[in-house]
Amino acid sequence: MKKKFLFFALAFILCFGALCAPAVFKKPMEVSALSSSAKGMCVIEKDSKRILYSKNENLQLPMASTTKIMTAITVINNCKNLDEYIQVDDSAIGVEGTSIYLRKGEVVKIKDLLYGLMLRSGNDAATALACHVGGNVAGFADKMNELAHQIGATNSHFANPHGLDNKEHYTTAYDLALITAYALNNPIFKEIVSTKSHVIPETNISDKRYLTNKNRLLSSLDGCCGVKTGFTSKAGRCLVSAVERDNMTTVCVVLNCGPMFEESTDLLNSSQSEFKNIKIIDKNQEIFNEYIIDENAGRLYLYTDEDFYYPLAKGEAQNLKLLCDVKLDDAKEGDCVGEIQIFFGEHLLKKLKLFTMNKIDKLIDSNTLKISEVLWEERVNEN
Repeated sequence: MKKKFLFFALAFILCFGALCAPAVFKKPMEVSALSSSAKGMCVIEKDSKRILYSKNENLQLPMASTTKIMTAITVINNCKNLDEYIQVDDSAIGVEGTSIYLRKGEVVKIKDLLYGLMLRSGNDAATALACHVGGNVAGFADKMNELAHQIGATNSHFANPHGLDNKEHYTTAYDLALITAYALNNPIFKEIVSTKSHVIPETNISDKRYLTNKNRLLSSLDGCCGVKTGFTSKAGRCLVSAVERDNMTTVCVVLNCGPMFEESTDLLNSSQSEFKNIKIIDKNQEIFNEYIIDENAGRLYLYTDEDFYYPLAKGEAQNLKLLCDVKLDDAKEGDCVGEIQIFFGEHLLKKLKLFTMNKIDKLIDSNTLKISEVLWEERVNEN
């Protein structure tokens, strides 16, 4: 016998305690209350990509050296061995702007160039890496754009690896937040951008280079894990920063923002205070065990094979809904029998497969689902 059940279950929210105050469905918060002077701004939670705060988040703007976030992750993705030594391309010598002063014919480790790129914002390091990975700056820019589109940053276009002003070089606060969230999932990238200082050993031409990270939030903001500063006369002051606290990482992008460190600090602290990363689905616990599947009141226990978290402000949990779609036909233990869909309001957040934790011999008549719903309602009322 085969049956298909669709139902909503809201009772699981009860375990969230204080989050279950009277709820108002919250859209991404405009930040006038936080007095952001940024021309474009976006704060997201890294894993869910939920927008927590925003201002002109889809406005295309120049981003100066925050470009190097994309440069670094593109290099990391395309280099099998970051400990490889490469000879600096002649085109990297004397690039305008910030520099780690590479010299003609110098041989440097790729990973050390990445430190020079992200800590000191070396435009020469950016060009050297681009030429190694892409053959030249244009070839590398193609790889940057390809990766940006894979990430979902579809309102961006990269023309160079360093961020010097170019009319064909732009992003949005939201796109740059997505790119950064993607990059922070790479442990090598995260290690580099969270490093306060680094020494590049002497090379065939140069003495040791002592690098200090320009991102002062690494020393002043609790839980800061990077990521990159930037400035040109056209882009203004730009900063991408991130904070990791209590199992939640928030990424903040401010473009063309005078007090970039101060405002980013306020935004990140507010995001960590207002939102909590709640475990909605626990892969170690059964889900929907109120199916009665035989005349002896046997239960059907279902589970997913992954956890699911989502950032919620106080009172938002009641906007969560679960839709379960199950098909049963003498299923064995461990069989995939359907999926659970997690909604926030009308927005689908996630689909997860459902598996059985026990064997199913048979189902009783069509009243089964009605009995289950009554039992579920009684449990809610008891609580």
